[in-house]
Amino acid sequence: MKTVYDFTVKDRKGNDVSLNEYKGKVLLIVNTATGCGFTPHYDPLEEMYRDLRDKEFEILDFPCNQFANQAPGDEEEIHSFCTMKFGTEFPQFAKINVNGDDAHPLFEYLASEKPFEGFGKGLKNAALKKFADKNNKEFGDKAYIKWNFTKFLTDRNGKVMARFEPTADMDEVRKAVEEMLGQ
Repeated sequence: MKTVYDFTVKDRKGNDVSLNEYKGKVLLIVNTATGCGFTPHYDPLEEMYRDLRDKEFEILDFPCNQFANQAPGDEEEIHSFCTMKFGTEFPQFAKINVNGDDAHPLFEYLASEKPFEGFGKGLKNAALKKFADKNNKEFGDKAYIKWNFTKFLTDRNGKVMARFEPTADMDEVRKAVEEMLGQ
């Protein structure tokens, strides 16, 4: 059975990193952007990381520029922005594509394990859906991820357990992480 540990990604310096290095840890895998309305998610993500990393928890950050060009910088510019503005310490990887023919296989896998089920209810969520649908039209059936800051939670065995859209309350994300760490 395939798990996230079967994938290799590039670190922000371009070196191969096997996700097998994270075996036995609870992971929160996130596609991010520095110019997005959800960029403030970095604050609760970093707080969660600082509070829980000693319990075998990791956040894996994958910048992506496929959503309205909201991550235009190179890896160093993105990393500098995140560390200076939000004090991020969790691992940040090379910028990738999460949709289309060039989508990284990791994100194809994550989305196949936990497909998109909607942004939720409310005016803000409906507005995001409309914008995301327009943005993702070019990817057709390969629009695996609908927007920046989609989060995937894996258990200690590398199995994808939950998907959180960017509209999910960060307190709910943290609660799910803490529950997973308690198992």
